[in-house]
Amino acid sequence: MAKIEAKPWLAHYDPGVPAEIEVPHKPLWRFLEESAERFPGNVALEFLGKTLTYAELWDKSRRFAGGLKALGVRPGDRVAIMLPNSPQFVIAFYGALLAGGVGVNVNPLYTPRELRHQLVDSGSETLIILDHLLPRFLEVERETPVKRTVVTGIKDFLPFPKNLLYPLKARKDKLPLGFPKKEGFHAFADLLKGEPATPHPADPEDLALLQYTGGTTGISKGAMLTHRNLVANVLQIDAWDASARELLGKGVMLGALPFFHVYGMTVAMNYGLFSGYKIVLLPRPEIRAIVEAIERHGVTHFPGVPTLYVAFNNFPGVEGKNVKSVRICLSGAAPLPVEVAKRFEEITGARLIEGYGLSEASPVTHSNPVLGEVKKGSIGMPLPSIEAKVVDEEGKEVPLGEVGELAVRGPNVMKGYWNRPEETAKALKDGWLLTGDLARMDEDGYFYIVDRKKDMIIAGGYNIYPREVEEVLYAHPAVQEAAVVGVPDPYRGETVAAFVVLKEEHRGKVGKEDLVAFCRENLAAYKVPRILEFRESLPKTSVGKILRRELRDEFTRGKG
Repeated sequence: MAKIEAKPWLAHYDPGVPAEIEVPHKPLWRFLEESAERFPGNVALEFLGKTLTYAELWDKSRRFAGGLKALGVRPGDRVAIMLPNSPQFVIAFYGALLAGGVGVNVNPLYTPRELRHQLVDSGSETLIILDHLLPRFLEVERETPVKRTVVTGIKDFLPFPKNLLYPLKARKDKLPLGFPKKEGFHAFADLLKGEPATPHPADPEDLALLQYTGGTTGISKGAMLTHRNLVANVLQIDAWDASARELLGKGVMLGALPFFHVYGMTVAMNYGLFSGYKIVLLPRPEIRAIVEAIERHGVTHFPGVPTLYVAFNNFPGVEGKNVKSVRICLSGAAPLPVEVAKRFEEITGARLIEGYGLSEASPVTHSNPVLGEVKKGSIGMPLPSIEAKVVDEEGKEVPLGEVGELAVRGPNVMKGYWNRPEETAKALKDGWLLTGDLARMDEDGYFYIVDRKKDMIIAGGYNIYPREVEEVLYAHPAVQEAAVVGVPDPYRGETVAAFVVLKEEHRGKVGKEDLVAFCRENLAAYKVPRILEFRESLPKTSVGKILRRELRDEFTRGKG
Protein backbone atom coordinates (compact mmCIF):
# COMPACT_ATOMS: atom_id res chain seq x y z
CA MET A 1 0.00 0.00 0.00
CA ALA A 2 1.59 3.31 -1.07
CA LYS A 3 1.16 5.93 1.61
CA ILE A 4 0.89 9.59 0.69
CA GLU A 5 3.55 10.48 3.28
CA ALA A 6 6.10 8.52 1.24
CA LYS A 7 5.83 10.81 -1.82
CA PRO A 8 7.92 8.48 -4.01
CA TRP A 9 7.96 11.09 -6.78
CA LEU A 10 10.37 13.35 -4.85
CA ALA A 11 13.25 10.95 -5.59
CA HIS A 12 12.66 11.49 -9.31
CA TYR A 13 12.49 15.30 -9.35
CA ASP A 14 15.03 17.04 -11.56
CA PRO A 15 18.08 18.50 -9.75
CA GLY A 16 17.20 21.93 -8.36
CA VAL A 17 13.44 21.32 -8.20
CA PRO A 18 12.25 21.82 -4.60
CA ALA A 19 9.79 19.56 -2.81
CA GLU A 20 7.86 22.62 -1.64
CA ILE A 21 7.48 26.22 -2.76
CA GLU A 22 6.85 29.22 -0.59
CA VAL A 23 3.72 31.10 -1.65
CA PRO A 24 4.33 34.80 -0.98
CA HIS A 25 1.63 36.94 0.62
CA LYS A 26 0.78 39.03 -2.43
CA PRO A 27 -1.91 39.50 -5.07
CA LEU A 28 -1.49 38.17 -8.61
CA TRP A 29 -1.08 41.62 -10.17
CA ARG A 30 2.25 42.02 -8.31
CA PHE A 31 3.84 39.73 -10.93
CA LEU A 32 3.12 42.29 -13.65
CA GLU A 33 4.30 45.18 -11.48
CA GLU A 34 7.57 43.39 -10.67
CA SER A 35 8.29 42.58 -14.33
CA ALA A 36 7.57 46.22 -15.25
CA GLU A 37 10.15 47.26 -12.64
CA ARG A 38 12.77 44.72 -13.78
CA PHE A 39 12.20 44.80 -17.56
CA PRO A 40 10.46 48.13 -18.33
CA GLY A 41 11.69 48.37 -21.92
CA ASN A 42 11.24 44.69 -22.81
CA VAL A 43 8.38 43.77 -25.12
CA ALA A 44 5.60 42.19 -23.05
CA LEU A 45 3.02 41.65 -25.80
CA GLU A 46 3.31 41.29 -29.57
CA PHE A 47 0.03 41.35 -31.47
CA LEU A 48 -0.05 41.16 -35.26
CA GLY A 49 2.89 43.59 -35.49
CA LYS A 50 1.93 45.90 -32.60
CA THR A 51 4.05 45.75 -29.43
CA LEU A 52 3.60 46.87 -25.82
CA THR A 53 6.52 47.05 -23.39
CA TYR A 54 6.20 45.96 -19.77
CA ALA A 55 6.15 49.59 -18.65
CA GLU A 56 3.36 50.39 -21.14
CA LEU A 57 1.33 47.31 -20.19
CA TRP A 58 1.56 48.15 -16.47
CA ASP A 59 0.55 51.76 -17.16
CA LYS A 60 -2.42 50.80 -19.36
CA SER A 61 -3.61 48.16 -16.87
CA ARG A 62 -3.62 50.76 -14.08
CA ARG A 63 -5.40 53.31 -16.28
CA PHE A 64 -8.00 50.69 -17.19
CA ALA A 65 -8.46 49.96 -13.47
CA GLY A 66 -9.05 53.69 -12.94
CA GLY A 67 -11.61 53.69 -15.75
CA LEU A 68 -13.46 50.73 -14.23
CA LYS A 69 -13.54 52.37 -10.82
CA ALA A 70 -14.87 55.59 -12.37
CA LEU A 71 -17.71 53.54 -13.91
CA GLY A 72 -18.60 52.17 -10.48
CA VAL A 73 -16.71 48.87 -10.23
CA ARG A 74 -16.06 48.10 -6.57
CA PRO A 75 -13.85 45.51 -4.82
CA GLY A 76 -15.38 42.04 -5.12
CA ASP A 77 -17.46 42.94 -8.20
CA ARG A 78 -17.35 40.37 -10.99
CA VAL A 79 -16.01 41.62 -14.32
CA ALA A 80 -16.81 39.33 -17.25
CA ILE A 81 -14.27 39.29 -20.10
CA MET A 82 -15.41 38.00 -23.50
CA LEU A 83 -12.35 38.57 -25.69
CA PRO A 84 -9.92 36.58 -27.83
CA ASN A 85 -6.19 36.65 -27.07
CA SER A 86 -5.24 40.30 -27.54
CA PRO A 87 -3.63 43.16 -25.60
CA GLN A 88 -7.16 44.11 -24.50
CA PHE A 89 -7.62 40.75 -22.76
CA VAL A 90 -4.46 41.16 -20.69
CA ILE A 91 -5.22 44.81 -19.85
CA ALA A 92 -8.85 43.97 -18.97
CA PHE A 93 -7.95 41.07 -16.68
CA TYR A 94 -5.15 42.82 -14.83
CA GLY A 95 -7.13 46.07 -14.80
CA ALA A 96 -10.05 44.27 -13.17
CA LEU A 97 -7.73 42.84 -10.48
CA LEU A 98 -6.09 46.23 -9.89
CA ALA A 99 -9.55 47.71 -9.32
CA GLY A 100 -10.26 44.97 -6.76
CA GLY A 101 -12.60 43.08 -9.08
CA VAL A 102 -12.93 39.38 -9.84
CA GLY A 103 -12.31 38.29 -13.44
CA VAL A 104 -14.90 36.03 -15.08
CA ASN A 105 -13.55 34.29 -18.18
CA VAL A 106 -16.18 34.00 -20.93
CA ASN A 107 -15.63 31.84 -24.00
CA PRO A 108 -16.02 34.04 -27.13
CA LEU A 109 -17.70 31.10 -28.86
CA TYR A 110 -20.58 31.03 -26.39
CA THR A 111 -24.12 31.21 -27.72
CA PRO A 112 -26.49 33.83 -26.26
CA ARG A 113 -28.00 31.13 -24.00
CA GLU A 114 -24.60 30.08 -22.60
CA LEU A 115 -23.54 33.71 -22.17
CA ARG A 116 -26.74 34.54 -20.27
CA HIS A 117 -26.21 31.59 -17.91
CA GLN A 118 -22.68 32.68 -17.06
CA LEU A 119 -23.51 36.36 -16.57
CA VAL A 120 -26.51 35.54 -14.38
CA ASP A 121 -24.75 32.81 -12.40
CA SER A 122 -21.67 34.97 -11.72
CA GLY A 123 -23.71 38.12 -11.05
CA SER A 124 -21.43 40.09 -13.40
CA GLU A 125 -22.49 43.73 -13.61
CA THR A 126 -19.61 44.61 -15.96
CA LEU A 127 -18.90 43.01 -19.34
CA ILE A 128 -15.84 43.66 -21.51
CA ILE A 129 -16.57 42.39 -25.00
CA LEU A 130 -15.33 42.42 -28.60
CA ASP A 131 -17.54 44.39 -30.99
CA HIS A 132 -17.93 41.34 -33.30
CA LEU A 133 -19.52 39.43 -30.42
CA LEU A 134 -21.87 42.17 -29.24
CA PRO A 135 -24.98 40.97 -31.15
CA ARG A 136 -24.98 37.78 -29.03
CA PHE A 137 -25.01 39.78 -25.83
CA LEU A 138 -27.66 42.22 -27.10
CA GLU A 139 -30.01 39.25 -27.61
CA VAL A 140 -30.00 38.53 -23.87
CA GLU A 141 -28.90 41.86 -22.39
CA ARG A 142 -32.17 42.50 -20.54
CA GLU A 143 -32.05 39.05 -18.92
CA THR A 144 -28.63 39.66 -17.32
CA PRO A 145 -27.41 41.77 -14.38
CA VAL A 146 -24.97 43.70 -16.61
CA LYS A 147 -25.05 47.48 -15.96
CA ARG A 148 -21.96 48.56 -17.89
CA THR A 149 -20.59 47.17 -21.16
CA VAL A 150 -17.08 48.07 -22.33
CA VAL A 151 -16.58 47.44 -26.06
CA THR A 152 -13.33 47.08 -28.00
CA GLY A 153 -12.37 46.12 -31.54
CA ILE A 154 -9.40 44.22 -32.90
CA LYS A 155 -8.31 47.44 -34.67
CA ASP A 156 -7.82 49.23 -31.32
CA PHE A 157 -4.41 47.60 -30.91
CA LEU A 158 -3.34 47.06 -34.51
CA PRO A 159 -0.31 48.90 -35.90
CA PHE A 160 -0.55 51.38 -38.80
CA PRO A 161 -1.74 50.73 -41.53
CA LYS A 162 -3.50 47.55 -40.37
CA ASN A 163 -5.69 49.62 -38.03
CA LEU A 164 -7.03 51.53 -41.05
CA LEU A 165 -7.43 48.52 -43.31
CA TYR A 166 -9.07 46.24 -40.73
CA PRO A 167 -12.51 47.96 -40.70
CA LEU A 168 -12.67 47.57 -44.49
CA LYS A 169 -12.01 43.84 -44.21
CA ALA A 170 -14.50 43.49 -41.34
CA ARG A 171 -17.25 45.16 -43.37
CA LYS A 172 -16.45 42.95 -46.35
CA ASP A 173 -16.77 39.89 -44.06
CA LYS A 174 -20.02 41.37 -42.64
CA LEU A 175 -18.60 41.51 -39.09
CA PRO A 176 -20.33 43.98 -36.75
CA LEU A 177 -18.24 46.98 -35.65
CA GLY A 178 -18.78 49.64 -32.99
CA PHE A 179 -21.53 49.63 -30.37
CA PRO A 180 -24.87 51.27 -29.57
CA LYS A 181 -24.57 54.89 -28.45
CA LYS A 182 -26.72 54.48 -25.38
CA GLU A 183 -26.37 54.61 -21.63
CA GLY A 184 -24.23 51.89 -20.12
CA PHE A 185 -22.02 51.34 -23.19
CA HIS A 186 -18.43 52.58 -23.18
CA ALA A 187 -15.41 52.44 -25.51
CA PHE A 188 -12.45 50.45 -24.19
CA ALA A 189 -10.07 53.15 -25.45
CA ASP A 190 -11.87 55.80 -23.36
CA LEU A 191 -11.14 53.90 -20.14
CA LEU A 192 -7.40 54.23 -20.87
CA LYS A 193 -7.50 58.04 -20.96
CA GLY A 194 -7.72 58.74 -17.22
CA GLU A 195 -5.10 58.70 -14.49
CA PRO A 196 -3.53 55.35 -13.44
CA ALA A 197 -5.31 53.90 -10.42
CA THR A 198 -3.60 53.03 -7.16
CA PRO A 199 -3.67 49.21 -7.14
CA HIS A 200 -6.24 47.63 -4.82
CA PRO A 201 -4.32 45.85 -2.02
CA ALA A 202 -6.12 42.53 -2.38
CA ASP A 203 -5.76 39.89 0.30
CA PRO A 204 -4.28 36.72 -1.28
CA GLU A 205 -7.34 34.79 -0.10
CA ASP A 206 -9.64 37.14 -2.06
CA LEU A 207 -11.17 35.79 -5.27
CA ALA A 208 -9.27 36.72 -8.42
CA LEU A 209 -11.08 34.58 -10.99
CA LEU A 210 -14.29 32.66 -11.58
CA GLN A 211 -13.27 29.98 -14.06
CA TYR A 212 -16.29 28.19 -15.44
CA THR A 213 -15.81 24.50 -16.11
CA GLY A 214 -16.56 23.51 -19.67
CA GLY A 215 -20.05 22.25 -18.98
CA THR A 216 -19.34 18.96 -20.76
CA THR A 217 -20.27 17.14 -17.54
CA GLY A 218 -23.52 19.02 -17.02
CA ILE A 219 -24.26 22.61 -16.04
CA SER A 220 -21.26 24.95 -16.16
CA LYS A 221 -19.97 25.80 -12.65
CA GLY A 222 -17.68 28.64 -11.57
CA ALA A 223 -14.49 27.42 -9.86
CA MET A 224 -13.49 30.07 -7.29
CA LEU A 225 -9.77 30.73 -7.72
CA THR A 226 -8.05 33.11 -5.32
CA HIS A 227 -5.01 35.32 -5.86
CA ARG A 228 -3.06 32.79 -3.78
CA ASN A 229 -4.25 29.87 -5.94
CA LEU A 230 -3.09 31.57 -9.16
CA VAL A 231 0.17 32.88 -7.68
CA ALA A 232 0.98 29.41 -6.32
CA ASN A 233 0.43 27.68 -9.65
CA VAL A 234 2.70 30.11 -11.53
CA LEU A 235 5.43 29.53 -8.94
CA GLN A 236 4.92 25.75 -9.08
CA ILE A 237 5.34 25.81 -12.87
CA ASP A 238 8.41 28.04 -12.53
CA ALA A 239 10.00 25.76 -9.92
CA TRP A 240 9.43 22.73 -12.16
CA ASP A 241 11.85 24.05 -14.80
CA ALA A 242 15.06 24.74 -12.86
CA SER A 243 16.82 25.84 -16.06
CA ALA A 244 14.22 28.55 -16.81
CA ARG A 245 16.25 31.12 -14.79
CA GLU A 246 18.58 31.48 -17.80
CA LEU A 247 15.65 32.70 -19.90
CA LEU A 248 14.31 35.26 -17.40
CA GLY A 249 13.49 38.40 -19.38
CA LYS A 250 14.61 36.69 -22.62
CA GLY A 251 12.15 33.90 -23.39
CA VAL A 252 9.40 34.05 -26.00
CA MET A 253 6.03 32.56 -25.07
CA LEU A 254 3.53 31.54 -27.74
CA GLY A 255 0.10 32.79 -26.69
CA ALA A 256 -1.94 30.48 -28.92
CA LEU A 257 -3.95 28.76 -26.19
CA PRO A 258 -6.99 30.90 -25.40
CA PHE A 259 -6.51 32.95 -22.24
CA PHE A 260 -10.19 32.61 -21.31
CA HIS A 261 -9.30 29.00 -20.50
CA VAL A 262 -7.33 28.73 -17.25
CA TYR A 263 -4.63 26.59 -18.90
CA GLY A 264 -3.78 29.37 -21.36
CA MET A 265 -4.22 32.04 -18.69
CA THR A 266 -1.83 30.43 -16.19
CA VAL A 267 0.77 28.73 -18.38
CA ALA A 268 1.02 31.25 -21.23
CA MET A 269 -0.19 34.60 -19.83
CA ASN A 270 0.50 34.68 -16.08
CA TYR A 271 3.67 32.59 -16.19
CA GLY A 272 4.89 34.50 -19.26
CA LEU A 273 4.38 37.88 -17.56
CA PHE A 274 5.95 36.64 -14.31
CA SER A 275 9.05 35.54 -16.29
CA GLY A 276 9.37 38.80 -18.24
CA TYR A 277 8.90 36.96 -21.55
CA LYS A 278 7.67 38.40 -24.81
CA ILE A 279 4.20 36.89 -25.32
CA VAL A 280 3.24 36.50 -28.98
CA LEU A 281 -0.55 36.76 -29.03
CA LEU A 282 -2.61 34.86 -31.57
CA PRO A 283 -6.35 35.63 -31.57
CA ARG A 284 -7.03 32.10 -32.87
CA PRO A 285 -4.84 28.98 -32.54
CA GLU A 286 -4.47 28.46 -36.30
CA ILE A 287 -1.59 26.19 -37.24
CA ARG A 288 -0.22 28.35 -40.08
CA ALA A 289 -0.06 31.38 -37.78
CA ILE A 290 1.60 29.23 -35.09
CA VAL A 291 4.36 27.98 -37.43
CA GLU A 292 4.92 31.52 -38.75
CA ALA A 293 5.10 32.93 -35.20
CA ILE A 294 7.70 30.34 -34.18
CA GLU A 295 9.82 31.21 -37.22
CA ARG A 296 9.47 35.00 -36.94
CA HIS A 297 9.85 35.45 -33.18
CA GLY A 298 12.08 32.55 -32.14
CA VAL A 299 9.46 31.11 -29.79
CA THR A 300 11.02 29.21 -26.87
CA HIS A 301 7.84 28.08 -25.07
CA PHE A 302 4.89 26.51 -26.89
CA PRO A 303 2.23 25.32 -24.44
CA GLY A 304 -0.51 23.50 -26.29
CA VAL A 305 -2.93 20.62 -26.54
CA PRO A 306 -2.51 17.36 -28.48
CA THR A 307 -4.63 18.52 -31.41
CA LEU A 308 -2.25 21.50 -31.94
CA TYR A 309 0.78 19.22 -31.97
CA VAL A 310 -0.99 16.83 -34.37
CA ALA A 311 -1.69 19.77 -36.68
CA PHE A 312 1.94 20.97 -36.34
CA ASN A 313 3.32 17.53 -37.20
CA ASN A 314 1.12 17.39 -40.30
CA PHE A 315 1.72 20.98 -41.46
CA PRO A 316 3.02 20.82 -45.06
CA GLY A 317 6.80 21.24 -45.22
CA VAL A 318 7.20 21.72 -41.46
CA GLU A 319 10.47 19.73 -41.47
CA GLY A 320 12.05 22.51 -43.54
CA LYS A 321 10.83 25.36 -41.34
CA ASN A 322 13.00 27.20 -38.82
CA VAL A 323 11.34 25.81 -35.69
CA LYS A 324 14.41 24.77 -33.67
CA SER A 325 14.09 27.75 -31.28
CA VAL A 326 11.34 25.88 -29.42
CA ARG A 327 12.79 24.63 -26.16
CA ILE A 328 9.96 23.28 -24.07
CA CYS A 329 6.31 22.47 -24.63
CA LEU A 330 3.80 21.44 -22.01
CA SER A 331 0.86 19.48 -23.37
CA GLY A 332 -2.34 19.41 -21.37
CA ALA A 333 -6.17 19.40 -21.50
CA ALA A 334 -6.31 15.94 -23.11
CA PRO A 335 -4.17 12.78 -23.30
CA LEU A 336 -1.03 13.15 -25.47
CA PRO A 337 -0.60 10.17 -27.81
CA VAL A 338 2.93 8.73 -27.65
CA GLU A 339 3.44 8.85 -31.42
CA VAL A 340 2.46 12.52 -31.58
CA ALA A 341 5.05 13.50 -28.95
CA LYS A 342 7.79 11.45 -30.62
CA ARG A 343 7.21 13.02 -34.04
CA PHE A 344 7.04 16.57 -32.63
CA GLU A 345 10.37 16.12 -30.83
CA GLU A 346 11.98 14.77 -34.01
CA ILE A 347 10.91 17.88 -35.95
CA THR A 348 11.78 20.55 -33.37
CA GLY A 349 14.41 19.04 -31.10
CA ALA A 350 12.30 20.42 -28.24
CA ARG A 351 11.14 18.65 -25.13
CA LEU A 352 7.39 17.91 -25.29
CA ILE A 353 6.16 16.83 -21.89
CA GLU A 354 2.69 15.74 -20.94
CA GLY A 355 1.14 17.34 -17.90
CA TYR A 356 -2.24 17.33 -16.27
CA GLY A 357 -4.53 19.79 -14.61
CA LEU A 358 -8.10 20.94 -14.20
CA SER A 359 -9.85 24.28 -13.79
CA GLU A 360 -10.41 23.61 -10.09
CA ALA A 361 -6.61 23.49 -9.51
CA SER A 362 -5.61 26.69 -11.35
CA PRO A 363 -4.97 24.31 -13.35
CA VAL A 364 -1.63 22.39 -13.38
CA THR A 365 -1.07 19.60 -10.83
CA HIS A 366 1.22 17.09 -12.59
CA SER A 367 3.95 17.08 -15.21
CA ASN A 368 6.67 14.86 -16.54
CA PRO A 369 10.13 16.22 -15.66
CA VAL A 370 11.89 18.73 -17.91
CA LEU A 371 15.24 16.90 -17.79
CA GLY A 372 14.53 13.49 -16.24
CA GLU A 373 12.69 10.46 -17.51
CA VAL A 374 9.50 11.15 -19.45
CA LYS A 375 7.34 8.09 -19.09
CA LYS A 376 5.26 7.99 -22.22
CA GLY A 377 1.56 7.79 -21.52
CA SER A 378 2.11 9.22 -18.02
CA ILE A 379 1.02 12.66 -16.81
CA GLY A 380 4.17 12.67 -14.68
CA MET A 381 4.50 13.59 -11.04
CA PRO A 382 2.83 16.12 -8.72
CA LEU A 383 4.42 19.58 -8.88
CA PRO A 384 6.10 21.04 -5.74
CA SER A 385 3.71 21.54 -2.79
CA ILE A 386 1.11 19.27 -4.40
CA GLU A 387 0.09 15.94 -2.92
CA ALA A 388 -1.72 13.30 -4.94
CA LYS A 389 -3.24 9.90 -4.24
CA VAL A 390 -5.50 7.34 -5.87
CA VAL A 391 -8.63 6.48 -3.89
CA ASP A 392 -11.56 4.09 -4.01
CA GLU A 393 -15.28 4.94 -3.80
CA GLU A 394 -14.99 5.35 0.00
CA GLY A 395 -12.04 7.73 -0.31
CA LYS A 396 -9.47 5.19 0.89
CA GLU A 397 -6.11 4.95 -0.85
CA VAL A 398 -5.86 1.94 -3.17
CA PRO A 399 -2.83 -0.39 -3.36
CA LEU A 400 0.05 0.69 -5.59
CA GLY A 401 -0.67 0.24 -9.29
CA GLU A 402 -4.42 -0.19 -8.88
CA VAL A 403 -6.95 2.09 -10.60
CA GLY A 404 -9.04 4.55 -8.60
CA GLU A 405 -10.02 8.21 -8.58
CA LEU A 406 -7.21 10.76 -8.59
CA ALA A 407 -7.30 13.18 -5.64
CA VAL A 408 -5.00 16.20 -5.26
CA ARG A 409 -4.25 18.74 -2.54
CA GLY A 410 -2.19 21.93 -2.60
CA PRO A 411 -2.17 25.75 -2.45
CA ASN A 412 -3.46 25.93 -6.03
CA VAL A 413 -6.75 24.12 -5.30
CA MET A 414 -9.91 26.25 -5.51
CA LYS A 415 -12.02 27.53 -2.62
CA GLY A 416 -15.05 25.79 -4.08
CA TYR A 417 -17.76 26.33 -6.69
CA TRP A 418 -19.46 29.72 -6.82
CA ASN A 419 -22.82 29.58 -5.00
CA ARG A 420 -22.90 25.76 -5.17
CA PRO A 421 -22.22 24.38 -1.66
CA GLU A 422 -23.52 20.89 -2.51
CA GLU A 423 -21.27 20.57 -5.56
CA THR A 424 -18.37 21.93 -3.50
CA ALA A 425 -18.96 19.32 -0.79
CA LYS A 426 -18.85 16.54 -3.41
CA ALA A 427 -15.60 17.79 -4.96
CA LEU A 428 -13.65 18.82 -1.85
CA LYS A 429 -13.09 16.33 0.98
CA ASP A 430 -10.83 17.40 3.86
CA GLY A 431 -8.89 19.69 1.53
CA TRP A 432 -8.53 17.02 -1.16
CA LEU A 433 -9.96 17.74 -4.60
CA LEU A 434 -11.60 14.70 -6.20
CA THR A 435 -10.81 15.13 -9.90
CA GLY A 436 -13.31 12.70 -11.41
CA ASP A 437 -10.45 11.09 -13.34
CA LEU A 438 -9.49 7.43 -13.04
CA ALA A 439 -5.76 6.99 -12.49
CA ARG A 440 -3.01 4.74 -11.18
CA MET A 441 0.42 5.46 -9.71
CA ASP A 442 3.60 3.43 -10.32
CA GLU A 443 6.37 2.73 -7.84
CA ASP A 444 8.30 5.87 -8.90
CA GLY A 445 5.36 8.17 -8.18
CA TYR A 446 4.45 8.75 -11.83
CA PHE A 447 0.70 8.92 -12.42
CA TYR A 448 -1.29 7.63 -15.38
CA ILE A 449 -4.77 8.84 -16.28
CA VAL A 450 -6.71 5.79 -17.31
CA ASP A 451 -9.83 7.79 -18.19
CA ARG A 452 -12.63 9.99 -17.05
CA LYS A 453 -14.93 8.12 -14.68
CA LYS A 454 -17.84 8.70 -17.02
CA ASP A 455 -15.87 7.77 -20.18
CA MET A 456 -15.07 4.22 -19.13
CA ILE A 457 -16.76 1.70 -21.41
CA ILE A 458 -18.25 -1.42 -19.83
CA ALA A 459 -18.76 -3.96 -22.59
CA GLY A 460 -19.89 -7.46 -21.72
CA GLY A 461 -18.65 -6.97 -18.16
CA TYR A 462 -15.18 -5.83 -19.25
CA ASN A 463 -13.84 -2.36 -18.33
CA ILE A 464 -12.40 -0.68 -21.42
CA TYR A 465 -10.56 2.64 -21.23
CA PRO A 466 -10.91 4.69 -24.45
CA ARG A 467 -7.42 6.14 -24.09
CA GLU A 468 -5.78 2.73 -24.48
CA VAL A 469 -7.64 2.09 -27.76
CA GLU A 470 -6.83 5.62 -28.98
CA GLU A 471 -3.10 5.08 -28.30
CA VAL A 472 -3.15 2.04 -30.58
CA LEU A 473 -4.99 3.91 -33.33
CA TYR A 474 -2.53 6.83 -33.14
CA ALA A 475 0.33 4.36 -33.58
CA HIS A 476 -0.98 3.54 -37.09
CA PRO A 477 0.90 5.69 -39.67
CA ALA A 478 -2.30 6.67 -41.50
CA VAL A 479 -4.14 8.09 -38.47
CA GLN A 480 -4.13 11.84 -37.84
CA GLU A 481 -6.77 11.99 -35.07
CA ALA A 482 -8.84 9.42 -33.23
CA ALA A 483 -11.54 9.38 -30.57
CA VAL A 484 -13.06 6.31 -28.95
CA VAL A 485 -16.41 6.22 -27.12
CA GLY A 486 -18.82 3.68 -25.75
CA VAL A 487 -22.16 3.41 -27.55
CA PRO A 488 -25.26 1.40 -26.58
CA ASP A 489 -25.25 -2.24 -27.64
CA PRO A 490 -28.22 -4.60 -27.09
CA TYR A 491 -25.98 -7.59 -26.37
CA ARG A 492 -22.83 -6.18 -24.67
CA GLY A 493 -24.54 -3.23 -22.94
CA GLU A 494 -21.98 -0.96 -24.57
CA THR A 495 -19.58 -1.47 -27.41
CA VAL A 496 -16.46 0.32 -28.64
CA ALA A 497 -16.89 2.91 -31.41
CA ALA A 498 -13.90 4.68 -32.98
CA PHE A 499 -14.03 7.90 -35.01
CA VAL A 500 -10.92 8.50 -37.11
CA VAL A 501 -9.49 11.30 -39.25
CA LEU A 502 -6.93 9.96 -41.74
CA LYS A 503 -3.88 11.89 -42.88
CA GLU A 504 -4.46 13.48 -46.27
CA GLU A 505 -2.08 11.20 -48.15
CA HIS A 506 -3.76 8.03 -46.82
CA ARG A 507 -7.37 8.95 -47.55
CA GLY A 508 -8.95 6.50 -49.98
CA LYS A 509 -6.00 4.13 -49.58
CA VAL A 510 -6.48 2.87 -46.02
CA GLY A 511 -9.78 1.22 -45.19
CA LYS A 512 -11.69 0.52 -41.99
CA GLU A 513 -10.71 -3.15 -42.16
CA ASP A 514 -7.01 -2.15 -42.13
CA LEU A 515 -7.40 -0.23 -38.87
CA VAL A 516 -9.54 -2.90 -37.24
CA ALA A 517 -6.91 -5.52 -38.18
CA PHE A 518 -4.20 -3.30 -36.69
CA CYS A 519 -6.21 -3.01 -33.47
CA ARG A 520 -6.64 -6.80 -33.35
CA GLU A 521 -2.85 -7.19 -33.45
CA ASN A 522 -2.39 -4.79 -30.54
CA LEU A 523 -5.46 -5.15 -28.30
CA ALA A 524 -7.40 -7.85 -26.52
CA ALA A 525 -10.38 -8.89 -28.63
CA TYR A 526 -12.96 -7.27 -26.35
CA LYS A 527 -11.22 -3.86 -26.74
CA VAL A 528 -11.17 -3.84 -30.56
CA PRO A 529 -13.62 -1.28 -32.04
CA ARG A 530 -16.79 -2.97 -33.32
CA ILE A 531 -17.74 0.30 -35.03
CA LEU A 532 -15.24 2.46 -36.93
CA GLU A 533 -16.14 5.59 -38.86
CA PHE A 534 -13.93 7.91 -40.92
CA ARG A 535 -14.50 11.62 -40.41
CA GLU A 536 -13.23 14.81 -42.06
CA SER A 537 -12.78 16.31 -38.59
CA LEU A 538 -13.70 15.68 -34.95
CA PRO A 539 -15.77 18.04 -32.77
CA LYS A 540 -13.62 19.97 -30.28
CA THR A 541 -13.88 22.53 -27.52
CA SER A 542 -12.35 25.98 -28.05
CA VAL A 543 -9.20 24.69 -26.35
CA GLY A 544 -8.91 21.77 -28.76
CA LYS A 545 -10.16 18.98 -26.51
CA ILE A 546 -12.05 16.35 -28.51
CA LEU A 547 -15.70 16.18 -27.45
CA ARG A 548 -16.32 12.50 -26.96
CA ARG A 549 -19.80 13.12 -25.59
CA GLU A 550 -20.82 14.93 -28.77
CA LEU A 551 -19.62 12.00 -30.89
CA ARG A 552 -21.50 9.58 -28.66
CA ASP A 553 -24.72 11.61 -28.77
CA GLU A 554 -24.46 12.14 -32.53
CA PHE A 555 -23.96 8.41 -33.14
CA THR A 556 -26.84 7.47 -30.84
CA ARG A 557 -29.20 9.97 -32.54
CA GLY A 558 -28.24 8.59 -35.95
CA LYS A 559 -29.19 5.08 -34.85
CA GLY A 560 -32.41 6.18 -33.14
